[in-house]
Amino acid sequence: MRIGILTGGGDVPGLNPCIKALVNRAIDEGHEPIGIRRGWAGLLYYNPNDPETHQRYTLPLNKMVVRTIDRTGGTFLHTSRTNPSRVQMEKAPTFLDPECCPVDEHGFLDFTQHVLEMLEKLQIDVLIPIGGEDTLGYATRIHREGFPVISIPKTMDNDVFGTDFCIGFSTAVTRSVGFIHQLRSSAGSHERICVVELFGRHSGETSLIAAYLAGVDRAIISEVPFDLDKLSQLLLADKQANPSRYAVMTISEGSHEIGKTVVQTGVADPYGHKKLGGIGAVTAKRLEQVTGEKTMCQELAYLMRSGEPDALDIMVAVNYAHTAMDLAQEKKFGRMVALREGRYTDVDAASPTLGVKTVDVRSLYDIDEYRPKVMHVHGKPMFLY
Repeated sequence: MRIGILTGGGDVPGLNPCIKALVNRAIDEGHEPIGIRRGWAGLLYYNPNDPETHQRYTLPLNKMVVRTIDRTGGTFLHTSRTNPSRVQMEKAPTFLDPECCPVDEHGFLDFTQHVLEMLEKLQIDVLIPIGGEDTLGYATRIHREGFPVISIPKTMDNDVFGTDFCIGFSTAVTRSVGFIHQLRSSAGSHERICVVELFGRHSGETSLIAAYLAGVDRAIISEVPFDLDKLSQLLLADKQANPSRYAVMTISEGSHEIGKTVVQTGVADPYGHKKLGGIGAVTAKRLEQVTGEKTMCQELAYLMRSGEPDALDIMVAVNYAHTAMDLAQEKKFGRMVALREGRYTDVDAASPTLGVKTVDVRSLYDIDEYRPKVMHVHGKPMFLY
Protein backbone atom coordinates (compact mmCIF):
# COMPACT_ATOMS: atom_id res chain seq x y z
CA MET A 1 0.00 0.00 0.00
CA ARG A 2 0.95 3.62 -0.41
CA ILE A 3 0.24 5.26 2.95
CA GLY A 4 -0.31 9.01 3.25
CA ILE A 5 0.50 10.73 6.55
CA LEU A 6 -0.51 14.27 7.51
CA THR A 7 -0.67 16.41 10.65
CA GLY A 8 -3.26 19.15 11.11
CA GLY A 9 -4.25 21.81 13.63
CA GLY A 10 -1.97 23.02 16.42
CA ASP A 11 1.37 21.31 16.87
CA VAL A 12 1.98 19.21 19.98
CA PRO A 13 4.97 17.28 21.31
CA GLY A 14 4.76 13.67 20.17
CA LEU A 15 3.84 14.17 16.52
CA ASN A 16 7.33 13.47 15.19
CA PRO A 17 7.77 10.20 17.17
CA CYS A 18 4.39 9.09 15.82
CA ILE A 19 5.39 9.89 12.23
CA LYS A 20 8.71 8.11 12.62
CA ALA A 21 7.08 4.97 14.01
CA LEU A 22 4.51 4.96 11.19
CA VAL A 23 7.23 5.31 8.53
CA ASN A 24 9.52 2.64 9.98
CA ARG A 25 6.71 0.13 10.45
CA ALA A 26 5.28 0.81 6.99
CA ILE A 27 8.65 0.26 5.30
CA ASP A 28 9.38 -2.87 7.33
CA GLU A 29 6.12 -4.34 6.10
CA GLY A 30 6.72 -3.46 2.46
CA HIS A 31 4.54 -0.38 2.19
CA GLU A 32 5.42 3.06 0.78
CA PRO A 33 4.83 6.07 3.09
CA ILE A 34 4.42 9.58 1.74
CA GLY A 35 4.03 12.75 3.78
CA ILE A 36 1.34 15.30 3.02
CA ARG A 37 2.79 18.61 4.11
CA ARG A 38 0.90 21.43 5.84
CA GLY A 39 -2.14 19.40 6.84
CA TRP A 40 -5.24 19.44 4.65
CA ALA A 41 -3.73 22.43 2.81
CA GLY A 42 -1.32 19.98 1.22
CA LEU A 43 -4.15 18.27 -0.64
CA LEU A 44 -6.16 21.44 -1.27
CA TYR A 45 -3.30 23.32 -2.96
CA TYR A 46 -1.59 20.38 -4.64
CA ASN A 47 -1.65 21.01 -8.40
CA PRO A 48 -0.83 17.90 -10.45
CA ASN A 49 0.32 20.14 -13.31
CA ASP A 50 2.68 22.29 -11.22
CA PRO A 51 5.87 20.53 -9.99
CA GLU A 52 6.55 23.34 -7.50
CA THR A 53 3.44 22.38 -5.54
CA HIS A 54 4.57 18.74 -5.52
CA GLN A 55 7.67 19.65 -3.51
CA ARG A 56 5.84 22.14 -1.34
CA TYR A 57 2.98 19.87 -0.36
CA THR A 58 4.32 16.30 -0.48
CA LEU A 59 7.41 14.57 0.87
CA PRO A 60 8.55 11.00 0.13
CA LEU A 61 9.35 9.34 3.44
CA ASN A 62 12.01 6.77 4.26
CA LYS A 63 13.96 5.74 7.34
CA MET A 64 16.77 8.22 6.73
CA VAL A 65 14.34 11.13 6.35
CA VAL A 66 12.75 10.41 9.74
CA ARG A 67 15.85 9.09 11.51
CA THR A 68 16.22 11.93 14.03
CA ILE A 69 12.81 13.65 14.03
CA ASP A 70 11.64 11.93 17.21
CA ARG A 71 14.17 13.94 19.24
CA THR A 72 12.28 17.20 18.73
CA GLY A 73 8.79 18.56 19.27
CA GLY A 74 6.34 19.88 16.71
CA THR A 75 5.77 18.28 13.32
CA PHE A 76 8.41 18.24 10.62
CA LEU A 77 5.61 17.81 8.05
CA HIS A 78 4.29 21.24 9.13
CA THR A 79 0.63 21.88 9.82
CA SER A 80 -2.31 24.18 9.10
CA ARG A 81 -5.90 24.76 10.17
CA THR A 82 -7.15 24.46 6.59
CA ASN A 83 -10.62 22.99 6.08
CA PRO A 84 -11.10 22.09 2.38
CA SER A 85 -14.88 22.03 2.83
CA ARG A 86 -14.99 25.67 4.07
CA VAL A 87 -12.65 27.73 1.91
CA GLN A 88 -13.04 31.49 1.52
CA MET A 89 -13.22 32.68 -2.08
CA GLU A 90 -9.99 34.68 -1.75
CA LYS A 91 -8.13 31.61 -0.46
CA ALA A 92 -9.33 29.24 -3.18
CA PRO A 93 -6.58 27.55 -5.24
CA THR A 94 -5.94 29.78 -8.26
CA PHE A 95 -5.66 26.81 -10.62
CA LEU A 96 -9.21 25.63 -9.84
CA ASP A 97 -12.49 27.05 -11.06
CA PRO A 98 -14.50 27.99 -7.94
CA GLU A 99 -17.72 27.82 -9.95
CA CYS A 100 -17.24 24.05 -10.24
CA CYS A 101 -17.58 23.33 -6.50
CA PRO A 102 -20.47 23.63 -4.02
CA VAL A 103 -20.97 26.84 -2.01
CA ASP A 104 -22.64 26.86 1.41
CA GLU A 105 -25.01 29.50 2.79
CA HIS A 106 -22.07 31.51 4.17
CA GLY A 107 -20.24 31.65 0.85
CA PHE A 108 -17.60 29.03 1.73
CA LEU A 109 -16.41 26.78 -1.09
CA ASP A 110 -16.22 23.01 -0.71
CA PHE A 111 -13.19 21.53 -2.50
CA THR A 112 -13.61 17.99 -1.14
CA GLN A 113 -13.92 16.54 -4.64
CA HIS A 114 -10.54 18.02 -5.54
CA VAL A 115 -9.01 16.53 -2.37
CA LEU A 116 -10.34 13.11 -3.29
CA GLU A 117 -8.98 13.45 -6.82
CA MET A 118 -5.54 14.42 -5.50
CA LEU A 119 -5.47 11.41 -3.18
CA GLU A 120 -6.18 9.26 -6.23
CA LYS A 121 -3.61 11.16 -8.31
CA LEU A 122 -0.98 10.53 -5.62
CA GLN A 123 -1.97 6.85 -5.65
CA ILE A 124 -2.53 6.84 -1.91
CA ASP A 125 -4.33 3.72 -0.69
CA VAL A 126 -4.98 4.79 2.90
CA LEU A 127 -4.60 8.15 4.65
CA ILE A 128 -3.48 8.47 8.29
CA PRO A 129 -4.31 11.97 9.58
CA ILE A 130 -3.00 12.96 13.02
CA GLY A 131 -4.99 15.77 14.59
CA GLY A 132 -7.66 17.08 16.90
CA GLU A 133 -11.43 17.19 16.55
CA ASP A 134 -11.34 19.54 13.55
CA THR A 135 -8.68 17.72 11.53
CA LEU A 136 -10.22 14.34 12.31
CA GLY A 137 -13.71 15.71 11.68
CA TYR A 138 -12.73 16.43 8.09
CA ALA A 139 -11.11 12.99 7.91
CA THR A 140 -14.54 11.60 8.70
CA ARG A 141 -15.91 13.51 5.71
CA ILE A 142 -13.21 11.99 3.49
CA HIS A 143 -14.06 8.50 4.70
CA ARG A 144 -17.77 9.14 4.20
CA GLU A 145 -16.94 9.93 0.58
CA GLY A 146 -15.43 6.47 0.29
CA PHE A 147 -11.72 7.02 0.95
CA PRO A 148 -9.91 4.72 3.45
CA VAL A 149 -8.88 6.61 6.59
CA ILE A 150 -7.29 5.64 9.93
CA SER A 151 -7.16 8.55 12.39
CA ILE A 152 -4.79 9.29 15.27
CA PRO A 153 -5.93 11.78 17.97
CA LYS A 154 -3.69 14.56 19.25
CA THR A 155 -4.39 17.70 21.25
CA MET A 156 -2.99 19.10 24.45
CA ASP A 157 -6.54 19.85 25.66
CA ASN A 158 -7.19 16.07 25.63
CA ASP A 159 -10.69 16.81 24.35
CA VAL A 160 -11.10 14.49 21.34
CA PHE A 161 -14.31 12.57 21.91
CA GLY A 162 -13.93 8.79 21.80
CA THR A 163 -10.51 8.44 23.45
CA ASP A 164 -9.28 8.93 27.00
CA PHE A 165 -5.87 10.22 25.89
CA CYS A 166 -4.55 12.38 23.06
CA ILE A 167 -0.93 12.84 21.99
CA GLY A 168 0.41 16.05 23.55
CA PHE A 169 -1.64 16.09 26.73
CA SER A 170 0.96 14.60 29.05
CA THR A 171 3.68 17.02 27.96
CA ALA A 172 1.29 19.98 28.25
CA VAL A 173 0.54 19.06 31.86
CA THR A 174 4.22 18.39 32.62
CA ARG A 175 5.20 21.78 31.18
CA SER A 176 2.40 23.52 33.08
CA VAL A 177 3.35 22.03 36.44
CA GLY A 178 6.98 23.05 35.92
CA PHE A 179 6.14 26.63 34.99
CA ILE A 180 3.67 26.98 37.85
CA HIS A 181 6.37 26.01 40.33
CA GLN A 182 8.80 28.46 38.73
CA LEU A 183 6.25 31.26 38.94
CA ARG A 184 5.92 30.71 42.69
CA SER A 185 9.28 32.41 43.24
CA SER A 186 8.08 35.69 41.69
CA ALA A 187 4.63 35.46 43.25
CA GLY A 188 6.16 34.89 46.69
CA SER A 189 8.85 37.54 46.28
CA HIS A 190 6.26 40.21 45.47
CA GLU A 191 3.48 38.77 47.66
CA ARG A 192 1.00 38.63 44.82
CA ILE A 193 -1.90 36.60 43.51
CA CYS A 194 -0.65 34.69 40.49
CA VAL A 195 -3.05 33.81 37.66
CA VAL A 196 -1.83 31.14 35.22
CA GLU A 197 -3.83 30.77 32.00
CA LEU A 198 -3.70 27.37 30.26
CA PHE A 199 -5.05 26.02 26.99
CA GLY A 200 -8.52 24.45 27.06
CA ARG A 201 -11.44 25.53 24.88
CA HIS A 202 -14.29 23.21 25.86
CA SER A 203 -12.41 21.04 28.35
CA GLY A 204 -10.73 22.26 31.52
CA GLU A 205 -8.78 19.06 32.01
CA THR A 206 -5.39 20.72 31.56
CA SER A 207 -6.20 23.34 34.21
CA LEU A 208 -7.67 20.73 36.53
CA ILE A 209 -4.85 18.18 36.32
CA ALA A 210 -2.05 20.79 36.36
CA ALA A 211 -3.62 22.41 39.41
CA TYR A 212 -3.99 19.04 41.12
CA LEU A 213 -0.38 18.05 40.50
CA ALA A 214 1.16 21.47 41.21
CA GLY A 215 -0.91 21.97 44.37
CA VAL A 216 -2.25 25.40 43.40
CA ASP A 217 -4.83 27.13 45.54
CA ARG A 218 -7.70 27.43 43.06
CA ALA A 219 -8.47 26.16 39.55
CA ILE A 220 -11.04 27.57 37.15
CA ILE A 221 -12.17 25.27 34.34
CA SER A 222 -14.09 25.80 31.11
CA GLU A 223 -17.07 23.73 32.24
CA VAL A 224 -17.98 25.84 35.29
CA PRO A 225 -18.70 29.61 35.03
CA PHE A 226 -17.21 31.36 38.05
CA ASP A 227 -18.23 34.10 40.46
CA LEU A 228 -15.40 36.60 40.67
CA ASP A 229 -16.38 37.94 44.10
CA LYS A 230 -16.35 34.44 45.55
CA LEU A 231 -13.05 33.63 43.82
CA SER A 232 -11.58 36.85 45.24
CA GLN A 233 -12.48 35.95 48.80
CA LEU A 234 -11.07 32.44 48.43
CA LEU A 235 -7.77 33.73 47.04
CA LEU A 236 -7.49 36.40 49.75
CA ALA A 237 -7.89 33.68 52.38
CA ASP A 238 -5.30 31.52 50.58
CA LYS A 239 -2.83 34.41 50.50
CA GLN A 240 -3.32 35.24 54.16
CA ALA A 241 -2.87 31.59 55.16
CA ASN A 242 0.38 31.26 53.22
CA PRO A 243 3.51 32.21 55.25
CA SER A 244 5.02 33.53 52.00
CA ARG A 245 1.95 35.72 51.42
CA TYR A 246 0.98 34.67 47.90
CA ALA A 247 -1.66 32.58 46.15
CA VAL A 248 -1.73 30.77 42.80
CA MET A 249 -4.65 29.85 40.55
CA THR A 250 -4.98 28.27 37.12
CA ILE A 251 -7.65 29.14 34.57
CA SER A 252 -8.64 27.53 31.26
CA GLU A 253 -8.67 29.84 28.25
CA GLY A 254 -12.29 28.81 27.61
CA SER A 255 -13.47 29.89 31.07
CA HIS A 256 -15.82 32.77 31.74
CA GLU A 257 -17.55 34.54 34.60
CA ILE A 258 -21.19 33.83 35.37
CA GLY A 259 -23.32 35.90 33.02
CA LYS A 260 -20.41 36.73 30.70
CA THR A 261 -18.99 35.20 27.54
CA VAL A 262 -15.71 33.56 26.63
CA VAL A 263 -12.89 35.96 25.69
CA GLN A 264 -12.28 35.57 21.94
CA THR A 265 -10.41 37.67 19.40
CA GLY A 266 -9.98 37.91 15.64
CA VAL A 267 -12.02 36.22 12.94
CA ALA A 268 -13.12 32.61 13.00
CA ASP A 269 -10.79 30.02 11.46
CA PRO A 270 -12.00 27.63 8.72
CA TYR A 271 -13.53 25.41 11.41
CA GLY A 272 -15.52 28.28 12.92
CA HIS A 273 -13.29 28.91 15.96
CA LYS A 274 -12.10 32.36 17.01
CA LYS A 275 -8.78 32.68 18.84
CA LEU A 276 -9.10 32.16 22.59
CA GLY A 277 -6.84 33.73 25.18
CA GLY A 278 -6.97 36.68 27.52
CA ILE A 279 -9.30 35.50 30.27
CA GLY A 280 -6.29 35.22 32.59
CA ALA A 281 -5.35 38.89 32.14
CA VAL A 282 -8.99 39.98 32.45
CA THR A 283 -9.42 37.96 35.65
CA ALA A 284 -6.14 39.23 37.14
CA LYS A 285 -7.18 42.84 36.53
CA ARG A 286 -10.62 42.27 38.04
CA LEU A 287 -9.09 40.55 41.06
CA GLU A 288 -6.93 43.62 41.69
CA GLN A 289 -9.98 45.88 41.50
CA VAL A 290 -12.02 43.73 43.89
CA THR A 291 -9.35 42.75 46.41
CA GLY A 292 -6.97 45.71 46.29
CA GLU A 293 -4.13 43.18 46.09
CA LYS A 294 -1.48 43.18 43.36
CA THR A 295 -1.71 40.35 40.86
CA MET A 296 0.51 38.84 38.20
CA CYS A 297 -0.66 36.92 35.16
CA GLN A 298 1.14 34.44 32.94
CA GLU A 299 -0.45 33.01 29.80
CA LEU A 300 1.52 29.84 29.13
CA ALA A 301 0.05 29.40 25.64
CA TYR A 302 2.65 28.09 23.18
CA LEU A 303 5.09 27.23 25.96
CA MET A 304 2.79 24.29 26.70
CA ARG A 305 3.24 22.88 23.21
CA SER A 306 6.88 23.78 22.54
CA GLY A 307 9.90 21.52 22.85
CA GLU A 308 10.38 17.79 22.98
CA PRO A 309 7.69 15.40 24.29
CA ASP A 310 7.90 13.70 27.67
CA ALA A 311 8.30 9.93 27.92
CA LEU A 312 4.58 9.20 28.22
CA ASP A 313 3.70 11.17 25.10
CA ILE A 314 6.45 9.38 23.17
CA MET A 315 5.18 6.00 24.35
CA VAL A 316 1.56 6.72 23.42
CA ALA A 317 2.55 8.29 20.09
CA VAL A 318 4.62 5.26 19.09
CA ASN A 319 1.95 2.82 20.25
CA TYR A 320 -0.78 4.74 18.43
CA ALA A 321 1.35 4.47 15.28
CA HIS A 322 1.64 0.70 15.68
CA THR A 323 -2.09 0.39 16.39
CA ALA A 324 -2.84 2.37 13.22
CA MET A 325 -0.52 0.14 11.19
CA ASP A 326 -2.20 -2.96 12.64
CA LEU A 327 -5.51 -1.59 11.35
CA ALA A 328 -3.97 -0.80 7.97
CA GLN A 329 -2.60 -4.34 7.69
CA GLU A 330 -6.06 -5.70 8.46
CA LYS A 331 -7.62 -3.18 6.01
CA LYS A 332 -9.85 -2.07 8.86
CA PHE A 333 -10.53 1.46 7.68
CA GLY A 334 -12.79 4.20 9.02
CA ARG A 335 -11.33 3.82 12.51
CA MET A 336 -9.58 6.04 15.06
CA VAL A 337 -6.97 4.62 17.41
CA ALA A 338 -7.72 5.27 21.05
CA LEU A 339 -6.97 4.57 24.69
CA ARG A 340 -10.00 3.40 26.66
CA GLU A 341 -9.68 2.55 30.36
CA GLY A 342 -5.92 2.25 29.98
CA ARG A 343 -5.97 -0.10 26.97
CA TYR A 344 -5.13 0.55 23.33
CA THR A 345 -8.08 0.02 21.02
CA ASP A 346 -9.88 1.58 18.06
CA VAL A 347 -13.23 3.32 17.66
CA ASP A 348 -15.29 4.68 14.78
CA ALA A 349 -13.43 7.42 12.90
CA ALA A 350 -16.54 9.58 13.27
CA SER A 351 -16.16 9.60 17.08
CA PRO A 352 -14.63 13.13 17.24
CA THR A 353 -17.81 14.49 15.63
CA LEU A 354 -20.21 12.72 17.99
CA GLY A 355 -19.76 14.82 21.11
CA VAL A 356 -17.61 17.14 23.21
CA LYS A 357 -15.28 15.60 25.77
CA THR A 358 -15.33 17.51 29.07
CA VAL A 359 -14.26 17.13 32.68
CA ASP A 360 -16.45 14.96 34.91
CA VAL A 361 -17.28 17.90 37.16
CA ARG A 362 -19.33 15.90 39.66
CA SER A 363 -16.50 13.45 40.35
CA LEU A 364 -13.40 15.61 39.99
CA TYR A 365 -14.21 19.25 40.74
CA ASP A 366 -15.45 21.19 43.75
CA ILE A 367 -17.73 23.87 42.27
CA ASP A 368 -17.99 25.68 45.61
CA GLU A 369 -14.29 25.82 46.38
CA TYR A 370 -13.03 26.15 42.77
CA ARG A 371 -10.43 23.44 43.09
CA PRO A 372 -9.83 19.80 42.13
CA LYS A 373 -11.80 17.30 44.18
CA VAL A 374 -9.65 14.21 43.94
CA MET A 375 -9.39 12.15 47.10
CA HIS A 376 -10.49 8.62 46.29
CA VAL A 377 -8.57 7.32 43.29
CA HIS A 378 -8.80 3.57 43.90
CA GLY A 379 -10.15 2.02 40.72
CA LYS A 380 -9.84 5.22 38.68
CA PRO A 381 -7.76 5.40 35.47
CA MET A 382 -4.33 7.02 35.55
CA PHE A 383 -5.45 10.39 34.17
CA LEU A 384 -8.70 10.52 36.19
CA TYR A 385 -10.82 11.01 33.04
